[in-house]
Amino acid sequence: MNPRTNTAAATDTWLLGDLPVNRIGFGAMRLTGTAPFDRGRPRDSEQSIGVLRQAIELGVNHIDTAAFYFSATRSANELINRALTPYPEDLVITTKVWPSRDPSGAWWWATPEQLRGQVEENLRQLGRDHLDVVNLRVPPSRRTGSIGEHFGALAKLRDAGLIRHLGISNVTSEQLNEARAIAPVVCVQNPYGIGASSEDQALLQLCGELGLAFVPFFAIAGRGREAGPAADDSEVVCAVARAHGVSVAQVRLAWTLQQGPHVLAIPGTGDPEHLAQNMAAGTLRLSNEEMARLTSLQPADT
Repeated sequence: MNPRTNTAAATDTWLLGDLPVNRIGFGAMRLTGTAPFDRGRPRDSEQSIGVLRQAIELGVNHIDTAAFYFSATRSANELINRALTPYPEDLVITTKVWPSRDPSGAWWWATPEQLRGQVEENLRQLGRDHLDVVNLRVPPSRRTGSIGEHFGALAKLRDAGLIRHLGISNVTSEQLNEARAIAPVVCVQNPYGIGASSEDQALLQLCGELGLAFVPFFAIAGRGREAGPAADDSEVVCAVARAHGVSVAQVRLAWTLQQGPHVLAIPGTGDPEHLAQNMAAGTLRLSNEEMARLTSLQPADT
């Protein structure tokens, strides 16, 4: 495979605020083990470091991470720090706050006053003096409520220079409008992929109209979410993959990227071969007929 075409840069770029990023980035959630958090087997740390360095070599300049991406023996942020410092000048690291985990792995959700501590923890682990982009990750229980108090607290940290740009994650269109009335928003990070609902589609379109990056997660995993892709993928997806001689994961990524130039991808892996396949998905072009067939799938089929 020609390395010049197997790069994140093959998909062009988009701006996160004033920061240009290639449209295929890298998600750090699976660096710590074969499954997120304390599930699965721990990754070999040297392999995870190698994957991060390989990602940079393949053109990745946008990494998505979080302080709560850790297992009993590994921390994604600390692996990023070990692998990539001194950081490339064009590297954009995006993190997220509001959820957190204590040392035992138990989950808790921060109050607005506790967000500064979460931001500072990311700064310490990553070895940075500021964070490029911080997403406010909204808990499922607040999907229909106000996020103004928490987003306002992040806006103050942005004004203090700890954060360069703000984003929001796991939100509705109404919450996006609420956040934008408080401070500039550069991206929306929501679950999205083949079989997305009409509500999801509407939010993606709204982001395009506003010039905001839409950053899907679980684009490959679909209904498997943290557990990973389902073994019994739709025959439609499999048929398109066979026609192009690629994996179903590459089809899912290509379909996602073809939703619009403002759509970014942050597929995560701890496997060097899967990383190369994810990057190569940026060169896969699906026909209008294939796009229509895949778009017509309902969530239960994906």
